[in-house]
Amino acid sequence: MTQRPRLRRKDVPAYLAEKHGIDIAVATLNKLATIGGGPEMQYAGRIPLYHIDALDAWAMARLSKAVRSTSERTAA
Repeated sequence: MTQRPRLRRKDVPAYLAEKHGIDIAVATLNKLATIGGGPEMQYAGRIPLYHIDALDAWAMARLSKAVRSTSERTAA
């Protein structure tokens, strides 16, 4: 099965969990769409769609760089 290039908001949490290990609720995406800070979206009429590339970029921006200890994390 070919993956769609854009996902509806209800499909985004499963994609982010499977691809990036990031758990996020649809309600959180709804809130971020209102206040900002969420992944970029486009509209098809009134339906928000999230491009896979935008979701990947947003997920990578949320993740820290790799560290070997907690002290490395606080030093960054």
